[in-house]
Amino acid sequence: MGAWGYKALESDEGLDVVDFLEKYIGGKAELKLSEFIASLTENGFFTESGDIDFWYDHTALAVSELYFGFADNGGFTYDVEEEVNPFKLVKSFTADSKSLKFLLDMLYDIKNEVSDEDGEHEIVELWRDSLVWDEWSAHLDSLIKRLETEIK
Repeated sequence: MGAWGYKALESDEGLDVVDFLEKYIGGKAELKLSEFIASLTENGFFTESGDIDFWYDHTALAVSELYFGFADNGGFTYDVEEEVNPFKLVKSFTADSKSLKFLLDMLYDIKNEVSDEDGEHEIVELWRDSLVWDEWSAHLDSLIKRLETEIK
């Protein structure tokens, strides 16, 4: 994992999600979280089988950060070297409770270290052994709290 911070969007895997979003936007002015999650799933960023994997955990964190980043900033703040910045075209990013619950459940699984046949979440293992475990864990908690608030 190449990371320069504890947030998912401060890593190579997070930037893969941002790159996917850039292509996904395709001129859309309105994004729906449910449709974005469905497209991510179709393209292997999430799995239907429920396997614990670093990639899927990271994607759930990155999507949560993207959603709240849009809400906090009134839009996406990414610059690209294109004539028309697709991120600047997006005027709304809405979510339904089912999509928010999907992300919340994934973040709960990370937080509670729910294991399957593969064992512990690799992302938890990596951050636990880092110097920023407390910051990463607090960030995870803050995303969970915000998702819980959004669903209510």
